[in-house]
Amino acid sequence: MVSLSNQTSFSFYPNNVFVSDKTRLGIPGINFPRKIKVKVTCFAADQPRQQKQQKKKKSQSTNSDAESGVDPVGFLTKLGIADRIFAQFLRERHKALKDLKDELLKRHFDLRDLASGFELLGMHRHMEHRVDFMDWGPGARYGAIIGDFNGWSPTENSAREGLFGHDDFGYWFIILEDKLREGEEPEELYFQQYNYVDDYDKGDSGVTAEEVFQRANDEYWEPGEDRFIKNRYEVPAKLYEQLFGPNSPQTLEDLGEIPDAETRYKQYKEEHKNDPPSNLPPCDIIDDGRGKPYDIYNVVTSPEWTKKFYEKSPPIPYWLETRKGRKAWLEKYIPAVPHGSKYRLYFNTPDGPLERVPAWATYVQPEDEGKQAYAIHWEPSPESAYKWKRTKPDKPKSLRIYECHVGISGSEAKISSFEEFTKKVLPHVKRAGYNAIQLIGIPEHKDYYTVGYRVTNFFAVSNRFGTPDDFKRLVDEAHGLGLLVFLDIVHSYAAADQMVGLSLFDGSNDCYFHHGKRGHHKHWGTRMFKYGDLDVFHFLISNLNWWITEYQVDGYQFHSLASMIYTHNGFAPFNSGFDDYCNQYVDRDALMYLILANEILHDLHPDIITIAEDATYYPGLCEPVSQGGLGFDYYVNLSATEMWVSLLDSVPDSEWSMSKIVSTLVANKEYADKMLSYAESHNQSISGGRSFAEILLGGVQNENKLLDRGVSLHKMIRLLTFTIGGRAYLNFMGNEFGHPERVEFPTQSNKFSFSLANRRWDLLESGIHHQLFSFDKDLMDLDKSKGILSRGLPSIHHVNDTNMVISFSRGPFLFIFNFHPSNSYEKYGAGVEEAGEYTMILNSDEAKYGGQGLLKEDQYLQRSISKRIDGQRNCLEVFLPSRTAQVYKLTRILRI
Repeated sequence: MVSLSNQTSFSFYPNNVFVSDKTRLGIPGINFPRKIKVKVTCFAADQPRQQKQQKKKKSQSTNSDAESGVDPVGFLTKLGIADRIFAQFLRERHKALKDLKDELLKRHFDLRDLASGFELLGMHRHMEHRVDFMDWGPGARYGAIIGDFNGWSPTENSAREGLFGHDDFGYWFIILEDKLREGEEPEELYFQQYNYVDDYDKGDSGVTAEEVFQRANDEYWEPGEDRFIKNRYEVPAKLYEQLFGPNSPQTLEDLGEIPDAETRYKQYKEEHKNDPPSNLPPCDIIDDGRGKPYDIYNVVTSPEWTKKFYEKSPPIPYWLETRKGRKAWLEKYIPAVPHGSKYRLYFNTPDGPLERVPAWATYVQPEDEGKQAYAIHWEPSPESAYKWKRTKPDKPKSLRIYECHVGISGSEAKISSFEEFTKKVLPHVKRAGYNAIQLIGIPEHKDYYTVGYRVTNFFAVSNRFGTPDDFKRLVDEAHGLGLLVFLDIVHSYAAADQMVGLSLFDGSNDCYFHHGKRGHHKHWGTRMFKYGDLDVFHFLISNLNWWITEYQVDGYQFHSLASMIYTHNGFAPFNSGFDDYCNQYVDRDALMYLILANEILHDLHPDIITIAEDATYYPGLCEPVSQGGLGFDYYVNLSATEMWVSLLDSVPDSEWSMSKIVSTLVANKEYADKMLSYAESHNQSISGGRSFAEILLGGVQNENKLLDRGVSLHKMIRLLTFTIGGRAYLNFMGNEFGHPERVEFPTQSNKFSFSLANRRWDLLESGIHHQLFSFDKDLMDLDKSKGILSRGLPSIHHVNDTNMVISFSRGPFLFIFNFHPSNSYEKYGAGVEEAGEYTMILNSDEAKYGGQGLLKEDQYLQRSISKRIDGQRNCLEVFLPSRTAQVYKLTRILRI
């Protein structure tokens, strides 16, 4: 057996500092290998020794994990869960995750490089008066950019055939040269740089390149070294021409074999053996010849020359004077792709020619009135491009999220814009007391009525609402108001549209998505990503980093994780315990994508917040990655809103179970602190259901008894959901003031009407809607001023199904709810641990909140009684009217 000792890469887990000799994004690199040592061994004789080495290596790997604090089943141990099969699944997943990292980091320098594909792919301006375009289409045979700037010609701006146009990974690279204006001459220096972006003209001072070189010769170079001045551009220019010019090699075979470093050095010495000494540094390279695998060449020189070399200051200031500013650029060049240009990607495939909107396009005009979709080149001039003005708010201890859809945020029957949302809705959110907004439908998507869940262009802001700069302004203004900005991100599936989306992008069925049935969501008609493909992984991870880097968003809610985690898309019974989370229907690649997404995002952006929306509550959603979890910061309690809808729709008030309500709202106690709760999100109304206000208040405006019931329950449901949950709460736009109508997007079934695709902000001015808003505002103030949500988990000590009363404490605060439809209690005993005086700080029955105002001012201050109730050492005896809730704060401690 012959083994070659030629190790060329290193990996340090878990930090993954990785140096590799592989290609990066398919762009070849040149490496200089060390000496190769050949060792001949006898396989039979060495077999026992190799087995020992393998065992030792395995043991070292296990110890390495332990030393670095990594435990693949750590959260199971912490929670006392003993499930052998699931624990083995976690260990196998951990090993596969390490292997996946190694594979990814053979193609990318580090994790930041892996998540920054948008820096290379798509369309980018290059300082050498050109625009570079790159996209991925492994199934295509020919690629070109067509647009209004080249008459939609499929031949004018095409990718080069062979090595530098289409690499082995399927990436197409196209250079679009800027055009010289009439009468202008090309630059004498091929590498002349232009400062296209910033508006200054340092290089327009009239200093010529010859003058700069003369200064360098006089002040920097020494006698005899002027050869380098005259020829220092000769080598790179020829190399550039060889690699990219008309006579360049087309394949790796044409490029030929590059000699190793030692051979090239000897060739150099031979070529320059007759040069005068002044032209050559007094350096040489020696090899000690000891024959070790890690041998390196030693460079020797004279100490005098070394000191002299390091004391020199390169003539960089002179060179900068030759750089031209934007003013000079505009005088000499016409951009190859002007700002606002329309373009598409042209592919020739085995099935014929295709035109596609580039996958990495950042601004897209979707199909409209029979016109084919196209990308829009967004490169505004520096004076008109948006400049960030605000700083990001600090990461809060608790979240009060206001969920919005920009398009339906206006009062008029139309699609509202980013600009209108910024001016009208953001100030309302600030006034309402929320500290974050969560936006639905921001990435470009198929058809307006799909709300934003059938994404077509993952890097593009939806054209319906405005430009990329308009969205930047929205985020910036939100930050200025102290609001975080989250996106509802959809990586669980994609639109099946072929003309504007990713489906059959390059004419093949295996580019971004799975083959056959697995590549299609059986219920929603969408495409399912192939998460195990390294290029798809790179695309999705880069997409997450893009919105943070380009638009400074503060976090994500990952939509519908069940659709991606399971091959049955979550539409299956879960009744087999932990086996349901590790059986043959679990997509391990999707799980590893989510784990690495969280790890990379939190590594690159420590203050980022990620929220998991998973109806199946996959084990370990919010556990650290190092302990076998998925690494999310919060998870959504989807059961809460389903319970409230079920109760309001089909269960009489008198039959509501307090025990069921509490158990559903508290959900999994082990993760209660990580829970995001909401009573009513967009799910009820946007998905075709009714809002709570429509259920409770619809058609009862003139019936006082029913109106009182609706207003009371609307407030109590929100107060209970807000205060008994974790450190995060969410409300959908308009629900805080009891929006009386559902949301209905314009579709064929309603004759494309916008009448219900808006918000009735006028209702805020007076009446019950103003009263409900006042209550919600004061509810948010409970956390804003008193930190209710960040005070730890509630201590629930009283749940009475007969009296329909719930009571619990959270820090120094006591919460009491009476859901009974008719019974009021004169002196209801509520247990408290601390003896003292308690002051009511919120009463849902106050007249300003639309209540009856039954409690008098002298009843707002309560002194505890030394009486043990519900396991508490003291109690309060409070007046508890029907369908009301009260919040007390301990204001004075009494020592007994």
